[in-house]
Amino acid sequence: MKNPFGELLVDLSPSDLRDTAYEVLVAACRSPGSGRPLTYVSGSSFKERSQQLSARPSMDRSTAEGKMAEPLGLRLRKVKGQVEKGGGISGEARADSTRRGGGSVGEFMRVQMRVPEQTDSRIRRGLMRVTSVQLGKRVESMVLPLELLRQFRPSDFSSEKEYDAWQRRYLKVLEAGLLLHPSQPPEESSPTAQRLRKILYTSLEKPNEILNNSESMSLLYSAVNSHACGSAADICHWADGVPLNLHLYMVLLESCFDADDDSSITEEVDEVLEQIKKTWLVLGINQEFHDLCFCWVLFHHYVTTGENKDDLLFASNQMIVEMEKDASSCINDAYLKILSSTLGIISDWSTKRLTQYHDTFYRSSIDSMQLTLSFSISVAKMVHGTTHKQRKKKASIDVACELVEAYIRSSMKNAFIKERENIVSNSNSSKGQRIFLPSLSILAQNICDLAYNEKEIYSPVLKHWHPVATGVAVATLHSCYANELKRFVLATSELTPEAIQVLLAAEKLEKDLVQMAVIDSVDSEDGGKAIIQEMTPYEAESAISILVKSWIQARVDRLGEWVERMLQKEEWNPRANQGHFVLSSIEVLRLIDEIVEAFFLLPISNHPVLLPELMEGFDKCIQKYIMHAMSGCGSRLTYIPTLPALTRCTTGSKRGSFKRFSDKKPYIQDSNEGGDFSLARLCLCINTFCHTLKELDAVEKRIAHNLKSIGLAEDENVAKGKFIQSRSSFMEGIRQLSEATGYRVVFHDLRHTFWEFLYIGEVSSSRIELFLEELKRNLELISSTVHDRVRTHVITSVMKASFDGFLFILLAGGPSRTFTIQDGEIITEDFNSLADLFWSSGDGLPADLISKLADNVTGILSLFQTSTEDLIKKLKSVLIGGGASANSSRLPLPSTSGEWSPSDPNTILRVLCYRNDKVASKFLKRIYGLPKKI
Repeated sequence: MKNPFGELLVDLSPSDLRDTAYEVLVAACRSPGSGRPLTYVSGSSFKERSQQLSARPSMDRSTAEGKMAEPLGLRLRKVKGQVEKGGGISGEARADSTRRGGGSVGEFMRVQMRVPEQTDSRIRRGLMRVTSVQLGKRVESMVLPLELLRQFRPSDFSSEKEYDAWQRRYLKVLEAGLLLHPSQPPEESSPTAQRLRKILYTSLEKPNEILNNSESMSLLYSAVNSHACGSAADICHWADGVPLNLHLYMVLLESCFDADDDSSITEEVDEVLEQIKKTWLVLGINQEFHDLCFCWVLFHHYVTTGENKDDLLFASNQMIVEMEKDASSCINDAYLKILSSTLGIISDWSTKRLTQYHDTFYRSSIDSMQLTLSFSISVAKMVHGTTHKQRKKKASIDVACELVEAYIRSSMKNAFIKERENIVSNSNSSKGQRIFLPSLSILAQNICDLAYNEKEIYSPVLKHWHPVATGVAVATLHSCYANELKRFVLATSELTPEAIQVLLAAEKLEKDLVQMAVIDSVDSEDGGKAIIQEMTPYEAESAISILVKSWIQARVDRLGEWVERMLQKEEWNPRANQGHFVLSSIEVLRLIDEIVEAFFLLPISNHPVLLPELMEGFDKCIQKYIMHAMSGCGSRLTYIPTLPALTRCTTGSKRGSFKRFSDKKPYIQDSNEGGDFSLARLCLCINTFCHTLKELDAVEKRIAHNLKSIGLAEDENVAKGKFIQSRSSFMEGIRQLSEATGYRVVFHDLRHTFWEFLYIGEVSSSRIELFLEELKRNLELISSTVHDRVRTHVITSVMKASFDGFLFILLAGGPSRTFTIQDGEIITEDFNSLADLFWSSGDGLPADLISKLADNVTGILSLFQTSTEDLIKKLKSVLIGGGASANSSRLPLPSTSGEWSPSDPNTILRVLCYRNDKVASKFLKRIYGLPKKI
């Protein structure tokens, strides 16, 4: 891990720092200010000295043991062992360092710091010499490397090389402490600093020549003391500059850890720290720096030893809490800078682990996650400066909550990405194998499992700092899956089994996630409103509906295209359709049935909602079929001749002078206007509509059965499966076809015996018998062809057309027809024969139906047996009753209403127009000025 204290910018190895730190420690512990004089110790073995020390009375350690370890939650390791001669450390035993006393603890620290006995003896001899020269002077009042540099001789070392290395170390330490990292930086132009730099650099080039020269040594001594001590004689600043002092102090703190187990704090930690604190004056360390360094060394050992010792992390967190109390009041820039660097490194470490806590912590290590979270939050509070008194509590809560939420969202996103990549990888490796579920459906299942694991394993820990930890987690998963689902929906243009599976899986996932969020947020301040609002609905059902509507439209369009293509090829030939209906109707029904079956096989839950749209599509196709089938069949107006102009009869004219068949009939429409619709084809079309209408009932029953099979058999649902519009269109089509059939038979097919023959010339010689014979044959054809369900309706339409045609001949038959009052009896007799044909001695239409339609005709026929004078009176009465003046010489010409009746003035006027007598002719000429002919 990166060192937060900064680089020394000088070539000092770890062993160099160790030896320097040990020298400071020994000097500080043996300084006159420490309470004990510095004593000389020979190179005897550690075993001998330990035996001597152990012979001293032991001090009660019960009050000191655990003084620091207990509040920090540290588990101590009792150390036992021996020190091998020659400086090696055996794993078997160490000195009985549990005894309180400077010597025993110092020796323990030597072993902990891995300082060989020879080095220790040399340092102590050097310090004795320094003491003899600087008698009564405290260690902080001298520049220790400089003093030792003066006292050591080549004879103190085993080799010239070792002596040279020690000299260079002292010079480098002086360079680092006085020039590179001084506690009180001199001005750049300071002559003292420039002189010292020159002397040190020269000495480093040839240390033996310079340092063994008394004059050169005096210059160095003078320059160093002048630079380090200045005018103050009580303290010298050579090792208290940042970061040199921190590097040396960190070496000392390392001795708190067992030499054989870097992850364990030694049992003697309290005594060790007590000795280390004696170096504070020399190193410029205070409580804040101590807490910072000790926090870092605890954290560093936790990380570098495998992150298995949770007590180290807990102790680091406790140190952070202590540091937090004093951070706001500290004004030391150097401390604040190092603090910021340290917290930054720790924050980066914790962020890396916690933003992917699913990959870092598991069910078995959840306690470590809680410790890491607590540690990270404590660090975050200091980083964000949230300890100001006026907003301390609220800010602490906000930082913790925001930080934990950031961790949750980041880790959930990472977990989601990992799940997605695993599925893609498995999918690629399974190519060629049969896979039953699409990737997004599998992902939805896995995400649901991930959410439940989150709730069970991680949320209980996260809830300590975030009230809706589960809600945030599921909302994040919901958002991640929403992005995938959105891309899928945009890329899906048609309904497929895969699309349905994915959307249904998404709908289920959303329900599960929302339910978890709601349950988790019950006790929150807003009741989970913010979390729920964040979870923008997938609208899977809406997406399914859109795809189903697209599916419906595609099939309806295809059905419409097929209908049009089939109708263009359809032969409406009765002989080619032995079933009395065309095959295209069977195909239309078959396709509709297939679409209905496929619709109900769709794995959706809203069939009743979408069914009306499908039925509407069917109705449009059927409407198209009906319109195409009826195109050109004609109507009542197609076959009825145009009304001729009103004229009066020429009195005394001979009826024989009129032609039986007029060559020029401008008021009769072209017979081809009915197209190629023969009577047989009309009957075939009627039968086709009737058959299709019947089959629609069967389709409706199957729809109702499908609705019932999925538990939706209510009346309101069944009503949605009705061909209401199609049924109405078929009924209207049958009515129009029946009407067209009747008027075609009467005015087109039988025109030679009806319109072109009946009552032209002499009434008695052009009666209705020929028409009745032909009509009977047509009625027999209709009866044998048309379906039973509509036979009566079609024949009734023929009867109505016959009655209307009979009246049309009498009231608008043109100038070739005239009637006397005596002809009224013949006309009535002919009409009764016509009505009897439809009754057919009880085998035809019902008598009451015939009577209902014949009553109006009978009433009009009575006018033909009424005298001319009475007709004129009746006309005047009707017109005067309508507002005409009784004394007027001219009466208003009654308009044609289209509905003839005995009381209709236009009907009465037409009877007078066709009355062959002088009275009628004069009346019409005088009142209306009607011509005899046009």
